[in-house]
Amino acid sequence: MADNSITLKGPLPPAVVDPTPIPCEHGSMLKVTPVPALKDNYIWLIQQDARAQVAIVDPGDAAPVLKTLKETGLDPTAILITHHHWDHINGIQALVDLYRIPVYGPEMESFPRKTDGLCEGEVVELPALKATFTIFDVPGHTAGAIAYYGHGMLFSGDTLFTAGCGRLFEGTALQMHRSLSKLAELPQDTRLYCGHEYTLPNLLFAQMVEPENADIKIRIEKTRKLREKGLATVPAVMAMELQTNPFLRTHIPNVIAAAEHYAGKGLSGSAEVLGAIRAWKDSSS
Repeated sequence: MADNSITLKGPLPPAVVDPTPIPCEHGSMLKVTPVPALKDNYIWLIQQDARAQVAIVDPGDAAPVLKTLKETGLDPTAILITHHHWDHINGIQALVDLYRIPVYGPEMESFPRKTDGLCEGEVVELPALKATFTIFDVPGHTAGAIAYYGHGMLFSGDTLFTAGCGRLFEGTALQMHRSLSKLAELPQDTRLYCGHEYTLPNLLFAQMVEPENADIKIRIEKTRKLREKGLATVPAVMAMELQTNPFLRTHIPNVIAAAEHYAGKGLSGSAEVLGAIRAWKDSSS
């Protein structure tokens, strides 16, 4: 489900992302292709080297996926779901009816056609891609959300966004803080593949929280140039998120001060800071 905090006008443009393949086992390479969908969603196709098999991440709409598969000759081998919101699952039915492939998703959430429930520490093996992904439980946006991590890539759904995080629809600020803290410990060169093109509005809010943060200013300028050219701003590396994402910076004095100013009171701990910042962002919609 979209964050709906600050939106960009117009439809999502054709997405172009960093095409550099990512090494995986046996010397093979993984590449990730975005499929723009709905208003601002990204559906991700994970492909091994030059093979035709792909895994599909969060197909909220079957039509653009089927179009891409037909045009490229790709053959889906699995569907990976991060959470149960309609804009991440609505394409499952049509895809499974055509391809009869397994559907992996959160153990704690229900949605049609799920074949394999997953939770913290479990591993998804995709032999056709020569790839494996470890599961993180990341409640906050939804009660049972999960993220997939492997081969230097994190598929975070709507939990961790580029320069932001998801609304607390079903979880608490404490849950979201614990989830984000877990993801923030991943290697700094981890590529973050989230579910929406939100980077620019998220950065504009981040600048409200930390107006003196030079890294945010630089990233805004670079992001504007990408969007003006119709290019995707996802993925982003974790190192950049740690420098510019206020929801990963709730321990930073300037962020704490901004959150307390918004809340009009002192805050005890990073979870309360995150809760105040999330409420602030919600109010800026």
